[in-house]
Amino acid sequence: MGEKRFRVTRAPEESNSSAAASAGVEGGTVGQGPGVRTYGATDEEGGGASDGGVASDQQPFVSGDGTPASGYDANLYLYSEEMEDRPRVSTLLNSLANYSNTIPAPTDPDAQSAGGKAPPPTGGARMGTLIGVYLPCIQNIFGVILFIRLTWVVGTAGAIQGFLIVLTCCCVTMLTAISMSAIATNGVVPAGGSYFMISRSLGPEFGGAVGMLFYTGTTLAAAMYIVGAVEIVITYMAPSLSIFGDFTKDANIMYNNFRVYGTGLLLVMATIVFVGVKFVNKFATVALACVLLSIVAVYAGIFVNFHGNDKLFMCVLGKRLLKDIAVDNCTKEVGSPLYGIFCTNTSSTGAPLGCDPYFETNNVSIVRGIKGLASGVFLDNIADSMLEDGQFIARSKDPEEIERLERPPYNQIYADITTTFTILIGIFFPSVTGIMAGSNRSGDLADAQRSIPVGTICAILTTSTVYLSSVLLFAGTVDNLLLRDKFGQSIGGKLVVANIAWPNQWVILIGSFLSTLGAGLQSLTGAPRLLQAIARDGIIPFLAPFAVSSKRGEPTRALILTVAICQCGILLGNVDYLAPLLSMFFLMCYGFVNLACALQTLLRTPNWRPRFKYYHWSLSFIGLTLCIAVMFMTSWYYALLAMGMAGCIYKYIEYRGAEKEWGDGIRGLALSAARYSLLRLEEGPPHTKNWRPQILILAKTTSINNAPAPKHRRVFSFASQLKAGKGLTVCVSVLEGDIVREGQSAERHAARQMLRRTMEEERVKGFVDVLVARSIPDGICHLVQTTGLGGMKPNTVILGWPHAWRNAAEGEHHGERTWRVFLDTVRAVAAARMALLVPKGINSFPESNEKVTGNIDVWWIVHDGGLLMLLPFLLRQHRTWKNCKMRIFTVAQMEDNSIQMKKDLRTFLYHLRIEAEVEVVEMMDSDISAYTYERTLMMEQRNQMLRELRLNKKESLGVVQSLVDFNEVPAEEKLPLVQAIVDHHHNADVKTATKVRFQEPGRNGSGGDKESGGDAQQESNLESSPTFKSPSSQDGSGEYKDGDEGALPLGCIKKESGGSDEEGDNSELVTSEKKSPRAITPDEGNVRRMHTAVKLNEVIVNKSQNAQLVILNLPGPPKGNLVERESNYMEFLEVLTEGLDRVLMVRGGGREVITIYS
Repeated sequence: MGEKRFRVTRAPEESNSSAAASAGVEGGTVGQGPGVRTYGATDEEGGGASDGGVASDQQPFVSGDGTPASGYDANLYLYSEEMEDRPRVSTLLNSLANYSNTIPAPTDPDAQSAGGKAPPPTGGARMGTLIGVYLPCIQNIFGVILFIRLTWVVGTAGAIQGFLIVLTCCCVTMLTAISMSAIATNGVVPAGGSYFMISRSLGPEFGGAVGMLFYTGTTLAAAMYIVGAVEIVITYMAPSLSIFGDFTKDANIMYNNFRVYGTGLLLVMATIVFVGVKFVNKFATVALACVLLSIVAVYAGIFVNFHGNDKLFMCVLGKRLLKDIAVDNCTKEVGSPLYGIFCTNTSSTGAPLGCDPYFETNNVSIVRGIKGLASGVFLDNIADSMLEDGQFIARSKDPEEIERLERPPYNQIYADITTTFTILIGIFFPSVTGIMAGSNRSGDLADAQRSIPVGTICAILTTSTVYLSSVLLFAGTVDNLLLRDKFGQSIGGKLVVANIAWPNQWVILIGSFLSTLGAGLQSLTGAPRLLQAIARDGIIPFLAPFAVSSKRGEPTRALILTVAICQCGILLGNVDYLAPLLSMFFLMCYGFVNLACALQTLLRTPNWRPRFKYYHWSLSFIGLTLCIAVMFMTSWYYALLAMGMAGCIYKYIEYRGAEKEWGDGIRGLALSAARYSLLRLEEGPPHTKNWRPQILILAKTTSINNAPAPKHRRVFSFASQLKAGKGLTVCVSVLEGDIVREGQSAERHAARQMLRRTMEEERVKGFVDVLVARSIPDGICHLVQTTGLGGMKPNTVILGWPHAWRNAAEGEHHGERTWRVFLDTVRAVAAARMALLVPKGINSFPESNEKVTGNIDVWWIVHDGGLLMLLPFLLRQHRTWKNCKMRIFTVAQMEDNSIQMKKDLRTFLYHLRIEAEVEVVEMMDSDISAYTYERTLMMEQRNQMLRELRLNKKESLGVVQSLVDFNEVPAEEKLPLVQAIVDHHHNADVKTATKVRFQEPGRNGSGGDKESGGDAQQESNLESSPTFKSPSSQDGSGEYKDGDEGALPLGCIKKESGGSDEEGDNSELVTSEKKSPRAITPDEGNVRRMHTAVKLNEVIVNKSQNAQLVILNLPGPPKGNLVERESNYMEFLEVLTEGLDRVLMVRGGGREVITIYS
């Protein structure tokens, strides 16, 4: 038989079709390739989906007609049967151009940002950090409180307490921003912003409650902005517009004006929002410019008036501040306006019948209002001046100075509200809200994971600096009495901040009015869309009518409800009443953000991988504590109102039709909670974000000192490291036998105790069970199907590698039985849609008390749900693997753009929040090597021997034993035959005796091999074994050369002539040929699969030989139950992982387990 040549080439039509498929993929239309549609594509992105275009976690990764893609034809043919379910990595990466897999982005045509701007088309130009986050946050944080209340807060609380009030509020928002940054960077935040972040982190119950709180707070904020805008106009710009008389005489007149004009302004603003959202967006830019200009004007005015100015003077009686008195009339002379107010003239002579005692005993003085930083007035403003409702504003806290003592107030200015430190916090807190403006625009950001943390935190730092510096500058510039004059009545109804500013007070008046209007329009635009988003989620049924949009796509119904709630806030008529109320809702919302971050961190959910690293659960708890403390300090009844509203919504969502069960004592409560939780988990499969490996360990037992013991204890250590003490772990074992047989129950009990003890020693938290079955495969199949309860069923199986699968001659087909059990288990796990982990070399895995450093290498060949990405992250949570770095390798074929693949993979990992080195390995050579061919021949020769073994056990057993009988050969020849080829292939140090078995008959050393009949028989069998030619002796094409004696395949032994010894050898050869298997022509598919295993093994060994752990895809088991195919599959896996100490082969369960979304 002549020398056989074998080379795999690609047909022209296949190349063309693969090129077309590649072009379709790179063009972003994966669904238009030949029979390939990548998992996760929607109608717009993937050429249509059978389910209406919305991908879900339960859909197959790839659907198509099963036409093999060109990527499998050459170097990845071993994975060709995976084509229908698992795409190549290059195909997946190309399909992720828009990164929309796993969770479809909201398809709501009305899903708009808080500013009302519709999200731009996917892939279009998007906003950066400055425009998209920083400036919107600045605009929303700087609000009406800054202009009309901050000076009053500073004067009332004093410089020290005022600084603490501002600092406390800023700390709440900063801690919340840190937590929000962690949540926002834990994946891609879909359009929907803060509500989507919180609801998707805490679940529908908390999400619905927080969403409604956020909506209510935003709506009341609109009411506060409207009342503030009216206050600026009526009080400071046009007092003549008052329709109820002189409001300086009675505060109720002023508040009634606010109610009437506020209602009218609300209707105008609601009409603008309903008719022209574009106007709102354009006006937002004007409002932002006004805010920034006003703040610059205030700072400029403070330094321009460094030595004070003579624009503002106040009239002071004794220590009390007076109003409605011009500076020229600030005198006690008889007949002066001031004299006429405090004294009563009724006699004919004009003599006073009586004057106010305080007026008689105190003199009047004229005091400069703006004293300047150089005056040292800061020292007068350090202490607080808290008052109760009705007390006079005076320089002293002496009761004689501040109490009315049953006298009329005349024109003395008095407090219209009781002030304390906590009440002032509630009034000021709305001025620091607005930190979520950037997250509300997440759908419009080019890189939300970077922009939201940076922009939000920088905006908070900027606004906090302005606020804190303003407290100190106001205290050092303005007289204490003027600071405490809330409405500027002592200076003729002027705004204090406006008279500090440079060059003119109208800069502040107009700027604050326009900015307040802009903030109100933003709230009226964002609140209805937030309500509509909550209604469309379907978690609060009675909100269903508000999910409807108008023909123009506007949430008209939600806008009507928003206007109604806003009108209720306007009817309060006072910013000082509105501010604490809406503070409650924002504080509740911020508290839930901190709670979400803390719980995610402490629970160590696998999906919790924030890219923002400067967070800690303790900071989140401090933020939560501050939120609750500020709520109750500000107003305990408002706090209870907000919490009661949240609780009612939570219970409404949670307990729709749910029944409660109360037991006795702690055990009854625990039973009730466990039952309720299991029933909740039973409602459906977990979301991708909540997926975590619930492990089922299939432990093999052995007998040590007549006692059962686990064969591989390191499997338990590995499971403990993978779980890091979290989640469910169930360890099971199967005993072959009959449960009714005497003694079997005791053996089962002993095995259970052994497994329990082992789990405790390895610190694995979980359950154990032992099943007695008539056959091991049946028992394993039953365990895979039935283990677990309800939603607490394992989803990941750890199965040990059968190291003895080659020992077919041991016992009664022990090796064959080993691989059959292994393959039956793989098929059962796949059928149950569970993930499978196969650690090879488990005895070399580290124990839990060890620490390893180095690399964890992931070889991502095909995408089967992302489990390969998740496992290294979970392992690195354990201290054993904590110091290891992650490296990801993937394979590029000839039609792939390796540079683009590397870029796409890095982007994908960035969105997954996984830090890893990325390398794309190019496998361009598709030629079959001589080594591959020889290895395939050896594999098929072994299959033939096993076949004869089953047909004629006794006769064939001798042949097999003569081939692998290690007891009759020297010690240096105790390597298996195939292993010798592998050693030669990897240029290992092979002993001379090992090389002899591959030499031609009659060559050196042949004469010394005939010392006995047994040796002659051994030699004759070795002579009939395959010859070997290493890849280095091939020509450039990878083919065998003509006349190359070292490259003769099995059964093609070349006969030589020349000597008697050679004649004898030839006669022995004839005898050997009669006993040896017939010549075999290898199957082309097997050669190509072996080629995949060999080529990948070469690359993996070259790159990852020194890695602490190699994780790679486990090829799918062969279809059918042909023994030859099963044996071949085991050989392929053996070749694929040869030369590697620690290998973890992974096969996903058919669903996504990792997501790029938050």
